Amino acid sequence: MSEQETLGLAEEFAHYRRTVLDKVEVPGPAAVRRTVRGRNRRRWGATATTALALFGGSAIGYAAMSGPDHQPGPVEPTPSISVSPTPEGSTSPTPGPSVTTGGPASAVPDGRISRAQLLGASVTLPAWRAGRGCPTSAVRISGDDREGVNWLVALDHGDVDGDGAVETVALVQCVLGTRGPMQVVAFDRDEQGKVITLGRVVATTIDKPEWLFALDVVADGTVRVQVGDIAPGSGWPAEWSQRQWRGYRWKGDAFAQVSGPTSFGPNRHDVNLVVTATNLALADGGDGSKVGTVTVRIRNTAGSAAYVALRLGLPPAVRPDGSGWAACRNDPETTQEPVTCDLNGLGAGKEAKLTLGFRVPAGTSVGTGKADVDVRAMDANFDFVEEVYVPDNTVSITYG
Repeated sequence: MSEQETLGLAEEFAHYRRTVLDKVEVPGPAAVRRTVRGRNRRRWGATATTALALFGGSAIGYAAMSGPDHQPGPVEPTPSISVSPTPEGSTSPTPGPSVTTGGPASAVPDGRISRAQLLGASVTLPAWRAGRGCPTSAVRISGDDREGVNWLVALDHGDVDGDGAVETVALVQCVLGTRGPMQVVAFDRDEQGKVITLGRVVATTIDKPEWLFALDVVADGTVRVQVGDIAPGSGWPAEWSQRQWRGYRWKGDAFAQVSGPTSFGPNRHDVNLVVTATNLALADGGDGSKVGTVTVRIRNTAGSAAYVALRLGLPPAVRPDGSGWAACRNDPETTQEPVTCDLNGLGAGKEAKLTLGFRVPAGTSVGTGKADVDVRAMDANFDFVEEVYVPDNTVSITYG
C-alpha cells in the first residue's frame, strides 16, 4: 500500500470517528487513540494497519451503515460506565412518605357517619347482657322501636379516640317489650370506608343503671351519657328514675368512666308497702262502752321508706284507745276520720306489726260496716311517694 493510500484511509477513519462515534459508543476508542498517537512515525504504516485490525468490526459496521437498508444495532457499553446520565431537564421521582397507622403523615379515615348511613350499614355490636336479646353480628340497626330489633335512639359525633378525625357515637336499645337492655357504642371507618365498631362506652345492667336517657360528645372527646337508676315500664314512669350525667373517655382499647357519680342513692319510688289487717270485733267494755283491737302488719318488699303513713277509715265514733298507739309519731286522739298514725321509716325487707285498740263511748251506736286500712310511703319531707304497685297498699276490714 502506498503512503498516499495509507493517508487516505486514515482520513476516512478520522471522518468515521467524527460522525459515528459521537452517536455510537464503541469498545475502548480512547485507549486506541492514545496508542495511535504514541507510535513512532517510522512505523506509521504498521500503526495504520494495526488500527484497521482493531477497528475492523467498527469499520465494517460503518461501511454497512452507508447502505440504504441498515441501521446501527445495540452496542455494549464500556465496563467503566455503570450509570446512564440523567437527561437534561428531568428530575428523579421522589418517593412519597409511607403511610403507617398513627404516624404524622397517616391519612385518618373520616368516622362521621350520618343517621341514614348508620341505619343502612351492616355493623357488629358489642354483646348484649346475658339472657334473651338481640343479634350482634351483621346487624342492621332500626330507625323505630319494633319488638326484637336494635333501635337507634340517639346519635352524636366527636373525636373520641384522639386521632384528629371525628367518630360517631350511638345510643342503641335491644327492644324487648317496654324495656330491653341499652348501650352506647362508638363507630368509626376503616381505610376502605367500611363502618367498624370502636367499642362500647357504657351499657345498662341488671343492677344499675337500668336505663340510658341521652348522650353528648364534648370538645375534648369525652362521651357524656345520662344514666338512670331504674328503667321505666311496668307501672314505673321515666320521671321516677334518678338521672346522672357520667363522662367516659377512650383509653386505647376500651372506654372508662372519668367523671360524674359512680353510684345512685336510694330512690324514693323504689318502695313497695304491703298491708294486712284483722277485722274489728267490738265487745262490752264494762262501763257501757264497746272496745276492740285491730292487728296491722306492714311489710316493705322493696326500697326504703323514710316514713310510713297508716290510715284507718273507721267511723268518727270509733276512737283510738290503749298503749298500742305509742309507736305513732303523731297523736291519734286529736285526729278525725280517718284515724291516722305516722310511723318511722321502714327499710327494704322489714316489717312492722301493730296491735291497735279502739273504743266506742257509752251511749254511742256505730252499727256494722266496712273500713279501709291503707299505708303510704313518705319521703324525708313527709311527702307521699308513689309506688309502682299500689293495690297491696290497701286492705278492707269489717267493724261492729
